[in-house]
Formats: sequence, C-alpha cells, structure tokens
Amino acid sequence: MVLVPKLVLASLAAPLILQTPTLPLYTPRAVARAYREGTRAVDGRPGPNYWQNHGRYTIAIHVAPPARTLTGTEQITYFNDSPDTLRTLVFRLIANIHKPGAPRAFPAGDDYLTSGVHVDSFTVNGAPRPWGDDAQIYTLHGVRLAAPLAPRDSVRLGVSWHYDLSQVSNREGMLDSTTAFIAYFYPRVDVYDDYDGWDGTVFTDLQEFYSDFNDYDVSVTVPANFIVWGTGTLADPEAVLAPEFADRLKASMTSDETVRIATPEDLAARRVTRPDGDHTWRFTATHVPDMTFAVSDHYDWDGGSVVVDSATGRRAGVQAAYNDTAADYHHMVQFGRHALGWLSSHWPGVPYPYEKSTVVEGRADMEYPMMVNDNSFGDTVFARFVVEHEMAHSYFPFYMGINESRYAFMDEGWAVTFEYLIGQNDLGPARAAQFFRQFRVNGWARDPSPLEDLPIITPNDAENGQAYGNNAYGKPALGYLALKDLLGDSAFRVALHGFMDRWHGKHPIPWDFFYSVNDLTKRNLNWFWKAWYFSNTYIDLGVTGVRAAPHGAAVTVANIGGMPAPFDLVVRYGDGTTDSLHETSAVWERHLDAATITVPGRKKVESVTIDGGIWVDADTTNNRWSAK
Repeated sequence: MVLVPKLVLASLAAPLILQTPTLPLYTPRAVARAYREGTRAVDGRPGPNYWQNHGRYTIAIHVAPPARTLTGTEQITYFNDSPDTLRTLVFRLIANIHKPGAPRAFPAGDDYLTSGVHVDSFTVNGAPRPWGDDAQIYTLHGVRLAAPLAPRDSVRLGVSWHYDLSQVSNREGMLDSTTAFIAYFYPRVDVYDDYDGWDGTVFTDLQEFYSDFNDYDVSVTVPANFIVWGTGTLADPEAVLAPEFADRLKASMTSDETVRIATPEDLAARRVTRPDGDHTWRFTATHVPDMTFAVSDHYDWDGGSVVVDSATGRRAGVQAAYNDTAADYHHMVQFGRHALGWLSSHWPGVPYPYEKSTVVEGRADMEYPMMVNDNSFGDTVFARFVVEHEMAHSYFPFYMGINESRYAFMDEGWAVTFEYLIGQNDLGPARAAQFFRQFRVNGWARDPSPLEDLPIITPNDAENGQAYGNNAYGKPALGYLALKDLLGDSAFRVALHGFMDRWHGKHPIPWDFFYSVNDLTKRNLNWFWKAWYFSNTYIDLGVTGVRAAPHGAAVTVANIGGMPAPFDLVVRYGDGTTDSLHETSAVWERHLDAATITVPGRKKVESVTIDGGIWVDADTTNNRWSAK
C-alpha cells in the first residue's frame, strides 16, 4: 500500500532551457511551470501542449432499501494522456468521509458515521493486486502499479466494493427508509493535471468537485417498484417501466406542460415498473465529470421539457422526484424549465449542454451533473431561487471542468452571478438586490475579521467557515458583476462566451479566465484582477470633499477598502432636485486610492451621498457629505 496524497513526479520538472513567460499577475510556481511547458498560454487559451487524462467506467451497483448496503463492481480503462510516466495511481473514495476519524468540516453524529468503503477485490490489467486497506486511509488512496503506465498508454482496472449508505443524508445517503440519494458512490481515479500532478485535495464535505471528464455506463439494480433517477440517458426505459409509464416518460420529453409520470396512486398500486423481480436501470453518459442517482419506491415523478437551443429547437428534459406532501415540488418542473430556458438564452446565454436535469427532494441544496438535491421549502419563491442557483452549476463546474476544491469562486461565484441576474427577471431589480444583499453580501460586509478579507485567489482547501463562504460565493460574484458593469453587456458577453468556448470540457484555472478576458476584450484589466481577486481588499468608499469646478462641482471619493467597486453618487441641489451619477469600476483604473467625479451644472450642491447598491459598503458613516 502506497498513500500519495500529493504526488509530484520528477518527470514534471521543467527543463532548465525553458523560460517563464512574463506573467503580470501573481502566479503559483506550479502554474508558471504549465506556461513554460506550453500546456497553457498567456493569452488565456489552452496551450499547444495542453492535455488531460480521462477514463471509461463500466459500473454495476445493487441497492435494496431499507437495507443500506450498496455493492458494486467496476471496470475502468484509464488513459494517461499526459507526457509523464505514472508509477502510482491515486483513487478517491469519497464515501469514506463517513468513517470515524475522517477529516471533516462539520460535526458528525453517530447516524452519519459508517465503517466506510470496503474494497473486496482489485485487479490491474486482469491480474489481482493488493489494495492495502487501512483504517487511517480516508478519501485518498494510492496504489503502486506493478508496471509503470507510460505516456499515451492506458491501463485496465477492476474494483469490487461495498459500503453502507449513511442513515442521515446531507449530500448523499438515506433520505428515508426506502429513499436514497446516491452520490460519490464509486472508487474513481483522482485527477492528474498539467499544473499540480495528482490533485490530492482532501474531501472534507465542504469543498466540492474536481473530476476528469469520463465516459460512463452505469447499471443500478433495485427491487421491483423502485424508480431510479440519474445522470445521463436511461438506455431502455421499456425494460424497467410498465408500458404506460414508459409512454408518459417519453411524452414528457417533448411537453411544455408538467406530465405526472408516476403519482402516489400509481406507486401505491405497485404498477409503475414491470412486476418481475429486481430491475436493472442502465444509464450512459459521455464526457461528463460524474454520475449520481436517486432511488425510491414512493417518490412522485413529474416531467416536462424546454427548448434550450432556439437555433436547432433542441429540448432538454426537466424531471422532479419528491414526496407528494412537498407542495413546492409540485411546481418544480416548471421552475426547472424556466431556469434552463433562461440560462440558455440570457446568462450565460449558452444552450444547456445536457439532455435533462432532475430535481430530487433531499437535504443538501446541492448540484451534480444533470441532478439536483434540494430541500423542500414552504416559500415557493425561495424554492425557485435555490433550484435556479443549483441548475446554474450545470455550466460551472460541470461543463467547464472547474477545480472547485481549490478555486470555488470559479463556479460558486458564477452560480451566484447567474442567480442574481435571473432573479432580476423573476423578482424585479429591487427584490433581487435585496435577496443578493441578504444571502450573499451582508455577512461579509459587516464582519471586520481579517479572515473575511483574504484574497479571493486564496486556495479554498486552505479556508474554512465564513472565509471559505465569502471567497467562494458573494465576493467573486460582486467582482463578476462589477466586470459586467465595467465592460457593458455586449463586451462582457463576448468575453464570457469566448472563455467558455475555449475551455468547456477542459480544466480551466483562474489565470485562464483573467487572461482570456484581457485577450477577448483587448483591454489590460490586470489592475482590476489584482484589486478584486489578488488583494486583501474590501468595499469601503467615503466622500472626502466637494469643491467648485469650472463646469460644476468636483466630488472626491476615497477608496478606503481598496476594492474597485462601482457606485452611484446621489446629488441633492439647493432647489430640492436630485441627480444620480453612476460610476463603473473604471473610475479606479488610474488611481485606486481616490477618484474625483465632476457633477456638471451650475446648481448649488447641498449634499452628496454614495449608494453602492449590491456593492455593500462596510462603513456607511462616511458616505455622505453635506454643505451644512
């Protein structure tokens, strides 16, 4: 047994003859090496030598609630597309988060704990190999190969395993005695990438996804009358569903209306699935980062669809699985249709890249490829708000392959951005801004702890609590929205679409985004990136003076916190009238510490007030100047 949580091979060392390009932003040494080796380019594109590894997974699992034991077998063909010889493979066993002693970000009660994943057999190219089970091994497990895996070669891996689903569900586990949300359920090869080697970030139930883009063929065997929902294409619905229900499922994939595929009456009569013994539900998906499933013998099943690509008329299905008592879930198909349609046609404005999305009533408020695990809420407005956020994750981190474990601001920040923009449509600008401030900004703005001002670029696997939450969610979203305000919608769309076109299906890192935007807009925005994402800044502006100017009044605004946030100046004149002048972040480009804004006209200025809107000011006591 060889445990290698962070393997850096000697073959990754850059030849001495290579020169590091001029990198205007702080760049970790490992990322600088990627530029030297040509896997990434300083214009933000994948470099001429870009590569990424991948696997082909054939998995069969069996689960029969109320029994909690999941058994599985898998065959993995793992392709080493890197230029490096791999002598060790690192596996992720994420379900080991439930083992006693595992490092966790949250307290764990007895009903959360299990004995973890038990590997029953392991083969390499058909030959049995020792696995080396160890009570002190948690979510990362290294295995030494008998023969090194050469560049551009592949290896066949076989694993059989079993583990108990947790009695209490958060991101995965039992939802009730006969309903389970099954995520992180299979041993997988860790990501080996061009800038860090083996990823090696420890899963603590706080950080989230970083996965290779793999091809999957997964069979889920359950007792009769259990329904299985999952990532990918249900290969043969007629093999598991009674004909009437297979027809309803098919009809839902072209329907704007909600189709009741399986009702409580149908489930109670045990007539949804074919009656003969256990059933195997088979799902396939190509070039996706993960597979996730839910099973139940009593959850309602609704479906519908929405056009996500107006150019081709392509539709995506939206399904919901839930307890009939969850009133908000009776609207969930329509909430999901609205979300996928809006995200596809507005922001990000890229057609939803998958065939469907299924929202399961759970407890996590958590996204997975083509799957959402959301609580039920009494407030349907809030229920829609939550599912819109989770569906926005379809683009980041799944379509874009983000390393969310380390750079969560590249996916949570974007999901919050899209959540706010769709909220403007759903709720109106005022209430959307109120939601945004309440859930995403106020906690950070009002907390003076130095932990809240760590640079957004700080690796998230080194953060906890509010420091993690603010750097992953609200702060970066404010930065993206400030960028949109600075560039204008047209240029912002060009930059966002260009970045997504370059990097979807790959593994972009923050520098790829920053340099892509510079390149696509033909603007040097490094001053903006440095202040927003690389510095210990926060939002605190203050009016420090107003003086007469040749054509009006000159207002001096100090940037005390250092973050180049946009703002409005609300000017009240002696005659009782008011004006509002909007300043984008461009006002800070030449001088980050202070800016002078000219208020045109000959009227006497009585008062000037800074209104930051969603860019909440940490100290509003200095936001107003009065002539009196």
